Amino acid sequence: MSQLALDLLARVAPSLDNFVAGSNRECLHALRALADGDRRHRLIYLWGLPGCGRSHLAGALARALPQACVVDDVQRLDAGGQTALFGRFLAAAADPDQVVITTGDRPPLALDLREDLRSRLGAGLVFELRAPDDAGRAQALAQAARERGLRLPEGVISWLLTHHSRDLRVLMATLEALDRHALARQRAPSLPLLREWLAGASGGRDTPAADKIL
Repeated sequence: MSQLALDLLARVAPSLDNFVAGSNRECLHALRALADGDRRHRLIYLWGLPGCGRSHLAGALARALPQACVVDDVQRLDAGGQTALFGRFLAAAADPDQVVITTGDRPPLALDLREDLRSRLGAGLVFELRAPDDAGRAQALAQAARERGLRLPEGVISWLLTHHSRDLRVLMATLEALDRHALARQRAPSLPLLREWLAGASGGRDTPAADKIL
């Protein structure tokens, strides 16, 4: 991921409200219930390919439930980390108020972790997260623009998807930055204005030519 993308993401705190659910609505519903105090499902494991949103949701839940145990990317745990996480599962089994949220890049039983930990990871709710396709990304961006009162000219969203990023978090942050830049310049949002902002934000490096897609 580019430094510009990382800088954009650093400005947007992950939350359940700014997670674009797409086909992951059932998962988001369960996480909202948990954040609202429903403790029927206190053990939840989220998995999926990079860009599916699992780290976003882990960060959102860590903010919403500061007392919960939230571990992102369990596939990276060393022996000590696995032992510590297994201990949290044991504690949760004895205390109905304890919550354990974990994420990984594959289903629980496919993880290269100790067997008893894999079993615990799969004992609660398990959701496979799916990243939105381009149509879903475009729809989410258009909806976000409408909610902001932004009237985006035709071609802006398709240019973003083609030339900027396919990570929806980065795209949403870019849309927010374009809104602020347009207000500061007292100009209507446009593709030239977007390219101007991207060139400045990336230290003056050239952005792809827009005339090829207009």
